[in-house]
Amino acid sequence: SRAVGDNLTSIFVDNGLLRKNEYETVLESYKGLGLNVIGVPAGERFLEQLEGVSDPETKRKIIGRVFIEVFEEEAHKVKDVKWLAQGTIYPDVIESVSVNGPSATIKSHHNVGGLPEKMHLKVVEPLRLLFKDEVRRVGKALGLPEFILKRHPFPGPGLAIRVLGKMSKEKLGMLKEADNIFIEGLRKHGLYDSVWQAAVILLPVQSVGVMGDERTYENAVVLRAVVSTDGMTADWSHLPYDFLATVSNDIINKVKGINRVVYDISSKPPSTIEWE
Repeated sequence: SRAVGDNLTSIFVDNGLLRKNEYETVLESYKGLGLNVIGVPAGERFLEQLEGVSDPETKRKIIGRVFIEVFEEEAHKVKDVKWLAQGTIYPDVIESVSVNGPSATIKSHHNVGGLPEKMHLKVVEPLRLLFKDEVRRVGKALGLPEFILKRHPFPGPGLAIRVLGKMSKEKLGMLKEADNIFIEGLRKHGLYDSVWQAAVILLPVQSVGVMGDERTYENAVVLRAVVSTDGMTADWSHLPYDFLATVSNDIINKVKGINRVVYDISSKPPSTIEWE
């Protein structure tokens, strides 16, 4: 906003796939920075299109398409709009398209390969050739507050790619609750800043469990936490066993429909940070 002033109108689209209460929290943060920001609650529109979809690439394409549709509708309400500024960073580009060599497409990102070919706005991506640690250094130089600079990376498609298998509102709600317990637990125990990225993944499998005197057959989730510098390589975070035990118990006891929690100890490569 310092560079373009009143010419900047920020549009924050709630796709319904953000973390629990994140839309409201982030919107207030943007306003606190003095940005002219418009909040667009469009969750139902995204979820209707995603219902029953299981293929991760299809999920990404749907989210990219609906995002642009919503964005363009809102942009038309603002006069003389010609440019769309996106926060695309270099790892997004590398994983989506071949840049300077024969690198394979690992997965499309909603702001790289997932956008429709026909757009009525020109795209500008000032961070396109920067890694995440470099973006943070730019943010620090610009005087952004620590609570924004230290936020974990979050995938553009949001929690849609952390619900493995078919999407449904019920599964998404379950995941949001489990994710909130994990992230708030990291903050409460002073572990948040020692982790590059943390996530909960809802698996498309069920397992037998026991609650009281009754047999259960419910869902399993994976806790994922990694340490990294630029997101291109990462190692699994060696979180304390007592902390993991507490989070596991809280999720199983507080989130209806989940009876098993496991921890992912895979590094990147060969695994990616996200499961989809």
